[in-house]
Parts: sequence; C-alpha cells; structure tokens
Amino acid sequence: MADTTPWHHAPVPVVAETLDSDPASGLSASEARARLQRHGPNAVPRPPPPSAFARFLRQFDDLLIYVLLAAAGVTALLGHVVDTGVILAVVVVNAIIGFVQEGKAESALAAIGDMLAPRARVLRNGERQELPAEAVVPGDVVLLEAGDRVPADLRLFEGRGLRVEESMLTGESVPAEKAPEAVDAAAELGDRFSMAYAGTLVRGGTGRGLVVATGGATELGKISGMLADAPASETPLVRQMARFARALTGFILAICALILLLGYLAGRPLGELFMALVGLSVAAIPEGLPAILTVTLAIGVQGMARRNTIVRRLPAIEALGTVSVICSDKTGTLTRNEMAVVTVATAEDIIEVSGSGYSPHGAFQREGVDLDPASTPTLLAMATAGALCNEARLWCEGENWRLSGDPMEGALLALAGKAGVDSALERRRQREIDAIPFDADNRYMASLRHDHEGGHVILVKGAPEVLLPRCRRALCADGSEAPMEPEHWQARATAIANQGQRVLALARRCLPGETAELRFDAIDELTLLGLVGLMDPPRKEAIDAVRECQNAGIRIKMITGDHAGTAVAIARQLGLARPARALSGADIDALDDDALAREATATDVFARTSPAHKLRLVTALQSAGEVVAMTGDGVNDAPALQRADIGIAMGAGGTDAARDAAEIVLADDNFATIAIAVKAGRTVYDNLRKAIVFLLPVNGGESLSLLAALLLGLTLPISPVQILWVNMVSSVLLAMTLAFEASERGVMGRPPRPPSEPLLNGFVLWRIAFVSMLFMAGIFGTFTLARTQGAPLEEARTIAVNTLVVMEIFYLFAVRYLGQASLTVRGALGTRPVLLAISAVTLLQFLFTYAPFMGRFFDTRPLSLTQGFGIVLVGVATLIILELEKLLVRRFHRQRREQRPEATP
Repeated sequence: MADTTPWHHAPVPVVAETLDSDPASGLSASEARARLQRHGPNAVPRPPPPSAFARFLRQFDDLLIYVLLAAAGVTALLGHVVDTGVILAVVVVNAIIGFVQEGKAESALAAIGDMLAPRARVLRNGERQELPAEAVVPGDVVLLEAGDRVPADLRLFEGRGLRVEESMLTGESVPAEKAPEAVDAAAELGDRFSMAYAGTLVRGGTGRGLVVATGGATELGKISGMLADAPASETPLVRQMARFARALTGFILAICALILLLGYLAGRPLGELFMALVGLSVAAIPEGLPAILTVTLAIGVQGMARRNTIVRRLPAIEALGTVSVICSDKTGTLTRNEMAVVTVATAEDIIEVSGSGYSPHGAFQREGVDLDPASTPTLLAMATAGALCNEARLWCEGENWRLSGDPMEGALLALAGKAGVDSALERRRQREIDAIPFDADNRYMASLRHDHEGGHVILVKGAPEVLLPRCRRALCADGSEAPMEPEHWQARATAIANQGQRVLALARRCLPGETAELRFDAIDELTLLGLVGLMDPPRKEAIDAVRECQNAGIRIKMITGDHAGTAVAIARQLGLARPARALSGADIDALDDDALAREATATDVFARTSPAHKLRLVTALQSAGEVVAMTGDGVNDAPALQRADIGIAMGAGGTDAARDAAEIVLADDNFATIAIAVKAGRTVYDNLRKAIVFLLPVNGGESLSLLAALLLGLTLPISPVQILWVNMVSSVLLAMTLAFEASERGVMGRPPRPPSEPLLNGFVLWRIAFVSMLFMAGIFGTFTLARTQGAPLEEARTIAVNTLVVMEIFYLFAVRYLGQASLTVRGALGTRPVLLAISAVTLLQFLFTYAPFMGRFFDTRPLSLTQGFGIVLVGVATLIILELEKLLVRRFHRQRREQRPEATP
C-alpha cells in the first residue's frame, strides 16, 4: 500500500482512515502486535554474505585455470606425478593470492539497515512509549524532537519549527522545513514537506507523524532494493582480461586439436603426444599473469593509501585510468557541506565575504577592495542581529570548528566572528526575554532582548518575501534610517538568489518601553538591516581538481538533489565546461533511454535528482560508451556508486552505505584526490601493459619452440615442468619489477584510453610477435647447437632454459622503456627493484642448474663456464636487436607524422 499511495498528497484524515489509526491515541498494543506479525520488523532485509569457502572457489572460475586443471588431469592419468604436482601448486597459489587480495564482502545492505534509528517514541493506547525502532509498525504515531533519527516513513500531522536534514536522501545541504499541509502528488522527494523519511535527522523543532511505511517499504529500503538489483560493473581491465583469456584459450585448444590430429595421422604414440600437448598448453598460458596483475594493482593501491585513498577492489585502481566521465554529487563532495555567508547586502553596498567553513575568520570586500567591518556600522548591526537571533552553537576542536544546530544559523555565527562580534559576550549583554521560534508557516524567527541602552529590541531573521513587507525603514551607512524602498530590496534579493544563494533578511524593532512577552503582532514596523546570501561553497581544491581532470580529457558532471539555480551557480564556480543549463529529475523522467543517453552526454549539471535518477544517468552514460566514475557520500548515492564503473565514496563525512557500495574511498573527502588517483591509475595501466608485453613474448617463444618441435617431429627443447619453473619463478620476479616504474612524462596530458581499445593493440601485438620469434630462435638455436655438439638431452634442455632466463633479463631492460632507448646510463642502472629481482633470479637459476635436488625435480645438469658465457652473449645480442627495432619503429612513426600534414588536402 505504501509503495503506491502518494502519502505526501493525501490529507491527514484520509491517511488516518486508510491506516486505521487515531492520531490522538495511536494504535492499541494488540493491534500493534498483529501488524508487526503481518508487516515484519522495521528493518531492511539482509542477504547472507558468501562464505569464505565460496569466495575461495570463485578464484578458480577462469578459463585459463580450467585449461591448467585439464593439463594436470592428463599428466596424472599418464603417471607424471611431478608435473601434476607442479601444475596444481601453480593453480592453488594463484587462488590463494586472489582470495587474500579480494578484501571484505559487500555489506552495503547491512549498512543501510543499521541507519534505522535504534529507538523510537510512539503513542500506544494514548500513552507515550519508547521502544526499539524494529517494533514500529504502519499506523503508529511517532513523536519527533531535535536530534532524533526518524525511524520510519511518516506522514506528518503536527509540526512546530520542524526542520529535517535529508541530505542523505536528497542531497540538499540545508534542512527541509516540514509542515502538515499536503503537497502536490507529483512533488519530488526533496519537495515533500509533509513527510519525514526513515534515516533522516531532525535538526530542530518538534513534530508528530503517522507511520506509512517500514523496513524495505521505506524510501531508504527502496534504495537498498536498488542496490541489490544494480549489478556491480566490471572494470574495463577485468573485461579485457576476460576477452583475452577466452581468445587465448580458444587459440590453445585449436592448436592442440590440430597437432593431435596431425600427430595421430603420423602415427606418433598417444602418451608422448599428450605430454607434448600438455607442454604446449603450459607454455602458452601465462601462469604468472594473474599474480603479476594482482601485485601490480596492489602496489598501486599501497601508493594510493599514502595519499588518503583506500582502494577496496584491486581492479578499480587501474580502471581510474580509463575514466572518461566523473559524475559527482555536489553536497559534501564538490562543496564543503557547510553553509557560509558569502554575500551581505546593505542599503548602499554589496559586500563579499570570504572564509572557510564555520571558522570565524575571514575577510570582507566591496568591489574588490578590502573592507574593515569596524568602520561599517550596518555590517556590524547585521552581524550582531544574526548572532543574537540564533539558537546554534559553534565550538573549536583542535583546528576544526564544529556546529550544533541549524547550518544557516551556524553560518550567521561565523559571520559575526569575522566581523569581530563576540557572540557569547553579546548574548550576556543583551539577554533574551522571549522568542518566537522559526516556523514553516511564519518563515521567520524573532528574539526579544534587552538592548544596550536599557530598552528592548526585537531582532528578526527570515525569508525576504515575508519580512520585506513588514519593514517600514532601512538602516543607512551612517546609522540613520531611511524610508523603505521595497522594489530596490526585492531586486537585490532576486539578484542574490539568481546566484544560487539562499537569502535571509535581518531586521529589528526598538521598543521604547518594557515588555515581557513577544507577540506575533509586534513583528511589524521593522527596520531592515540588510540581506545575507548563504551558500554551501565549493571546495577550493575541488576547483583545481576539476580543471586538471578536464585538461586530461575527463568530463565532470554534477548530479545533485539541490535546486537548479544553486546547482548552476556552483557549476560556474567550479569551472564545469557547460554550466549554464541544468537537467532536472522531472526532465529525466520524461526521456526514454536513448534520448537520456544523448542528453546525459551533452549536459553537465543535473538538479533535483533522486537515487533512481542518479542510477539511470550512470546507466545512460555507460550505454553511450563512457567509462563512468561516480562520487558521493550519502545513502542516496549508493545505488549509482555500485552501478558505475568506479564508485568513489567520501570516507570521513560519508555514510557506511556509500563507502561499502564503492570501490574507492577518499579518506580525506577531498575531490582533488581523484585527480591524483587518475594519474596513479594511468601509471598502473602503463606498468601492467609493460608486464604483459614482457610476459607474453616469453610464453610465445616457449610455445613456438614446442610447436616447431612437434610439427617437425623433433624432441621438445624444454619440458613442461621446466616451463612452469620459468613462468612462475623468473618471469614473475622480473615482471613484478615493472610494477614499480614511475609515471611517464605527460601522463595527465593525454586523453583517457578509449574503453574499446584492446589490451593487445597493434604495437603490443607486433612486439609480442617479434620478441616471440627472437626467443624461439634463442631457445631452439641453443638447444639444437648443444645436441649437434653431442650434449645429452638433459644438458641441452638445461642450456635452453638458462638461455630463456638470460634473454628475459636483458629483455627486461628493453621493455622498461617501450618507446625510448634503453641503452642509457639511467636504463643500464635500472631501479632498486630491478636490480634486486635480477640478483634473485640469477641466484635461483644457479640453484636450478647446480643443486642436485633440483636436478631430480627438473632433470637439469650442471653447465660449464664456457657454456654460461655463450648463454650471456645470446642475452646481449637480444638487447642489441631490440634496441635496433626500437630505433626503426621510432623512425617509422616520425616519418608518418611528418608526412601526415602533406597528405591533408
């Protein structure tokens, strides 16, 4: 019922009749028990998390792993125990690495469930009771006071000065003023002033409401449903690796089938043929690639942790390098989520106010010239009135200023501090006698106080459209009062509002006599002190980060629940590319998916959006081919965070639901950190591509060597178990060093990598093919030469394996600079990880060659000094050939660039 009924539009008597409840006395205890049985507890259902064993088994769900397991099965059937054990060990080690690095399981639904208030005050049998929030049922009458967390969705029927902070649902930075009157049925979530929603926070006033929805039926529960239905997107790297695995598996199986057919027709023994195919499969599969991928990403994650960025899922760090669009929530992400007075309008001047947050430190400027507030009586009068007609409190914790109360009132206290007004002292000097609290109907607050001269003064703040008609005079710069000019002040209020600021009017009325009571009819014949414009200002570092991201070809789109005027004003201050036009939630609802994809691409500002709108916008941008990162901090952001290619949550000020739905959490809530993370992501991808360009030619050389031997009917130059040694020891150790390579020059000056760009582009494919042929020549050449010189099979294979490892070492120096020369002092010295890895591989290879127990496992034989010297010469020749290839490729590309302008008509 609650899912389809527009409760915000229905009159209170109709709501009470529909729910069969009495607003004066609530439900009876027996009826409440029956409804609890019927509707269930007021909690969001939580699915059971996957077990550790299930997560471990998931690590084996990979095509390449299936091929290795099949190879292990064949070797076991043929009685090759050592080969079977080594292959299975490789598979298990990869699974353990993935399991350990995967991190904690998703807990977003649990986090949302935890946001329901633990206790609630209700009326049962006409008596006030306090009970667990889970026991609240539809039809209950809930009592609200300042500081309460709303326990369920309520249709309000009573309210006095009730203000509810709904930023977690709507993105609005200012508490919403609530009233019992019904609103339009088509009103957006943020405009449903007759409702209070589960999980929101009461900032001021009191109220009562009828529970219309509990648990999963609340707006909060609906978000959890969207979160469950929104699949977590795979990152571009994961998709590319999956495509690569399918292509490689298909290629391996096709080659194996062809060789099996040709070998069978040639009459070769099946046992020998199967072992040869196992060797080919093992050679073709880059067993170390999953480990290299994990370690490379993990190193990037560690580097980001030092920059206040927590990466919860490893592939996310690389995916940042492919991001083409960042969709950002406004409140608390691009802005400070702290109201501040930025404009003061007096009778004569428009004054700009600077400062940070609620700190009472800032400056005043008039037409770009610094202004001393002590010399501006009107400004001092406004600052004093704002501080006294105020219920908020500010205090300092270390270097941070904290607020208790309404954000707008906190901004007025900060304004007073900037103007040199001591709020605490003024409150003691001008003691309050009576007050009229802020009320949604009146839209003003008034305070009756003793003034400095022994009389009484009424100080008032409120909406300009309410107070301006009650003002008869306006305060002038010299302290005198002049007749009120309503058109002039209304024009000023409109101009400030058009800049996306919330406008408050400040006024006073001096009473010559004494009075102990403040009556509503006394709020008249006022003197207007001036207007203030308040805004949740952009973070300075966010402005710089937006500029850097846009220079890197990344478009920034702001998606907020706030009003369009405010959103456009903030977008201009941030420097978004297209800030002038905002698309509203209602506009989004009117568009089909194709039209929305076009509009979402062309628009940078989206206002009055709900969680469903954010989710749909992210999906629309993805359908247009964009790689989308979504930032946010509220529960309302969680579904879109999970659906985006990369979800980025604010860690300090964000909700648990947002953090647990995201892949990346910014511990400092600093949007500028995203630019640093993008740079790190691009570097990680570059280093990962270097690792692939290093590993695949090694596997390619091994595969071509075995394939040539099989097709020519020759003995395999390297055994399957020896190939596993190379792939999982020397190849992995050497490739891991590439994860530590520094960022290339101009990494943030190039556009994002197109999501459709294959991992193996033309350059990578050429390098793999060329180096694979080079490695095949080295392996097959040294093996054949050794056999021609009369070396036993085991010794010839040992030479071939060592040649392969030495070629890898020299190839590592070449691959560190794919497009630049490696024969330089910097290239020759390498980095500390490179030198350590080469030392470790050399030591392990000596152990592999000369240790007797290794000989029993891998059928190796000791080599002479002369043989070792010849192997090193092969490595040197490899580096020289690769450097010549680089030189030719660079020359080719330079010629093409020089010819391109001439070819242009």
